[in-house]
Amino acid sequence: MYLATTGRRSDAPPRPVGAGRRVPGTVVALGAVSLVTDISSEMVTAVLPLYLVLGLGLSPLQFGFFDGLFNGATALVRLLGGRLADRGGGRHRTVAGAGYLLSALSRLGLLLAGGAAGGIAAAMAADRLGKGVRTAPRDAMITLSAPPEALGRAFGVHRAMDTTGALLGPLIAFLVLWATADAYDAVFVVSFATGLLGVVVLRLFVPADPGAPTTLARPVPKPVPAPKPVPAPRPARTAPRVLADPAFRRVVVAAALLGAATIGDSFLYLLLQRGLDLPAALFPLLPLGSAACYLLLAVPAGRLADRSGRRIPFLLGHGALLAAYLTLLAPAGPAVAVLVLVLLGVFYAATDGVLMALAAPALPAHGRASGLAVLQTGQALARLVGAAGFGAAWTWWGPRPALAAAALALAAALTAAWRILPGRKAR
Repeated sequence: MYLATTGRRSDAPPRPVGAGRRVPGTVVALGAVSLVTDISSEMVTAVLPLYLVLGLGLSPLQFGFFDGLFNGATALVRLLGGRLADRGGGRHRTVAGAGYLLSALSRLGLLLAGGAAGGIAAAMAADRLGKGVRTAPRDAMITLSAPPEALGRAFGVHRAMDTTGALLGPLIAFLVLWATADAYDAVFVVSFATGLLGVVVLRLFVPADPGAPTTLARPVPKPVPAPKPVPAPRPARTAPRVLADPAFRRVVVAAALLGAATIGDSFLYLLLQRGLDLPAALFPLLPLGSAACYLLLAVPAGRLADRSGRRIPFLLGHGALLAAYLTLLAPAGPAVAVLVLVLLGVFYAATDGVLMALAAPALPAHGRASGLAVLQTGQALARLVGAAGFGAAWTWWGPRPALAAAALALAAALTAAWRILPGRKAR
């Protein structure tokens, strides 16, 4: 391996003439699956903080513990999903499908739990486990079906379709609550049916081979036939192998540091709801602003990352999140709410898919899912610490001092990540 020494941004691979003009059919198909699935999941996500904090009376500390615990619980499952997907050929779709199905079934768990805390905890755990199982195989299929120089755009298109579902989910939840006089059970039923539809779309339109054509988009032509595959190493050795790469290891460390300083969207929405004194029925509409901004910026941010380098957009995205924290410290008002939601959308557009595109070229194809799972695991565990820590600070100090502390922590993490992330891509 060697480091590029030219003046060009080396974490953005050279762009051949005409490259990146088409999005592979597998990416479009996976985007359709994510769109439908996110409608299902965001319907529940939009009402769950309100249901737990205002409906069941959980304290911010309890909610932070629940949210952080179940997000962190997906960490080990991500590793398992990545290993299963890399073990043998054609398992990426199967493992991802199992994760999508488990998340859909978790909506029935919420429906059957009633108000029992144990049942709700089990349903939330099933949803997070399903998400943990499917994320790495899905992202690996994207990286295996798109050329390295166009990964940012491919992830941008996928995340834009995914965010379309995130935009529609809260809106549908609001309409269901309005039509049923705040019947949360109706939201869970509609979410379950929509989640099953996502599993069907995955099975019908996503090929088992990530590079195979689909019926949703024209495939990217392959100028050279693929060579005869070489037997892949045992999946059990994948994590140590990828962490031995210095550039990838730095990405993992930087993502974990920044994740530990991320307090979670649910807390931001709760702070906005309290500051504006919004009625409970309007709470599910808050994520619409950030989702709309994310939808508009996901593809441009991915294309910019491909052209100028993926490190800078990733760091600037966290700078937007820091600005959102500082904005929330200002006196509450409609302008503050709009700005916070816009900054949150900028944060996701510049970081979510860009991080995967930054890390993927350093990973071998036969261990792509496992490597991305290692990265996502570190981030998930760090966000567990961030969510639980902010919930405790809110309970002990109050919301404003806790938010000020979170802003200081994010500023420190951003400074450290600026120095840790490799500015040049190892070849």
